[in-house]
Amino acid sequence: MKELSSSLCAHDDAIQYLPGRDTPMWHPGEHFVSAHPMSPPYADHMQTAMFGMGCFWGAEKKFWQLNGIYITAVGYSAGKTPYPTYEEVCSGYTGHNEVVLLVYDPLIISYQRLLETFWQSHNPTQGMRQGNDIGTQYRSGIYTYNDEQSKEATESMAIYQSVLKECAYAEITTELCQVSEFYFAEDYHQQYLAKNPHGYCGLGGLPVLYPKTDR
Repeated sequence: MKELSSSLCAHDDAIQYLPGRDTPMWHPGEHFVSAHPMSPPYADHMQTAMFGMGCFWGAEKKFWQLNGIYITAVGYSAGKTPYPTYEEVCSGYTGHNEVVLLVYDPLIISYQRLLETFWQSHNPTQGMRQGNDIGTQYRSGIYTYNDEQSKEATESMAIYQSVLKECAYAEITTELCQVSEFYFAEDYHQQYLAKNPHGYCGLGGLPVLYPKTDR
């Protein structure tokens, strides 16, 4: 189990990361499923969360199906290159992870419920991969917005590690660190599995349940 508390997760200083660009190349419009505006500002009482759990197409679908989610968005974070493209991220020379950004109503759904979904929806013991998807952009990660999220995420990791150990699974490799810049992925990636219902999804959790949360 690994905890990283810096503003960026650990990177290899020997890698010459791609330079990226100074401004975004696309601006998301409406959410394909909810029709809510994708870009901020959001209502004051809404909260945000961010997770990496393999291919972001399937990860996003796991969360937009939950009651209390205002919008989901896929993008790139926890890396070095500003405003990267999908191809650049896949090269391994941006340091970024494929992530899903959530804006949610805490009066309806708790951060604990999001953590439960995170742990049960992928295999957090595989390092830089999820199943057949291999690369740094497919690593498991929890990216927190405040101290309370960090505390809850750390506790949840310890809980799930204990459960996995009892079932003889390997150590969790999930990285845990504060949120860095989030860059929206290209429009065709947003809500991909709603636009393409038979599209690829390699996401799959372990047959080990995380203890249920109240909401």
